[in-house]
Amino acid sequence: MWMVEPNLNADGSCVMSVIHLDCIVRRAHLIGKYGEDFKPCHIHFSDTLAAFHAYYINRFADHHSHEIAF
Repeated sequence: MWMVEPNLNADGSCVMSVIHLDCIVRRAHLIGKYGEDFKPCHIHFSDTLAAFHAYYINRFADHHSHEIAF
């Protein structure tokens, strides 16, 4: 699996931009890189993008993502 990390500015804020919907081919199944620490049990799924510093891209999520990512 490939690992991705967010781009950060010099002050630590995330680099953000708007992309057109026509540029999106498929969705990506991201798996957070857990590390050594435990995550709290009460974490909500909508907070997971802020909870992890890096992610693995699961190219085996379905047949189409395997063909595109491979």
